Amino acid sequence: MRALVVVPTFNEAENIGLLIRALPADFDVLVVDDGSPDGTAGVAKQLDRGGVHVLERPAKAGLASAYVDGFQWALERDYGRIVQMDADLSHDPADAKRLLDVGADLVLGSRYIDGGGTRNWPLRRRLLSRFGSIYGRICLGLPQHDLTGGFKAWRASLLRRVIARPVASEGYAFQVEMTWRAAALGASIVEVPIVFTERTLGASKMSTQIALEAAWRLPWLRLQGQPDMPLPGEVP
Repeated sequence: MRALVVVPTFNEAENIGLLIRALPADFDVLVVDDGSPDGTAGVAKQLDRGGVHVLERPAKAGLASAYVDGFQWALERDYGRIVQMDADLSHDPADAKRLLDVGADLVLGSRYIDGGGTRNWPLRRRLLSRFGSIYGRICLGLPQHDLTGGFKAWRASLLRRVIARPVASEGYAFQVEMTWRAAALGASIVEVPIVFTERTLGASKMSTQIALEAAWRLPWLRLQGQPDMPLPGEVP
């Protein structure tokens, strides 16, 4: 079963080559680049490694839409498993295979179960991330411990159903919404411990606006009800 790693990028020229070279050779890679002024797309195209693809978008349009475009690209090409991860080496490339080896419909790289953690994060980031996951669990009734993380492995059959309807959220809220949709569809979801390491090159994309969106978006999702209704054309 072919596996693809989807990596959204914006100004990650310093990191993208390091990341792709460190991924297991049997993974294909899709870089979804939002017109990075620093030439990230060009760096990725020039790498001497097979199975690297670049999806260029004209301008910065948000993390959620970058992932959705990347996921649709993967599904159109019949990849059976899709891994999503950050471009800044905060996720250990060696852990991508660990996530796939679990074999569940959705595997979450988790910082907040035994064996997981964060490295070189300031206290404010640690508290914000912890609170975001706890808040998501309370708002949406989910049992998973790390809901805001972006390191996940999807089975294609589940991912196709999860993104069949437009995704409403960005940033932290997007990560929570995707897991919430998977849970509502009855997917098997497993958490695997990972250690998240703060980037050493480039600038973080985290902002107060991203955190504030999650604060109002998650209760709004709950009010909308579970996204488990049949798709158009399906029999309930």
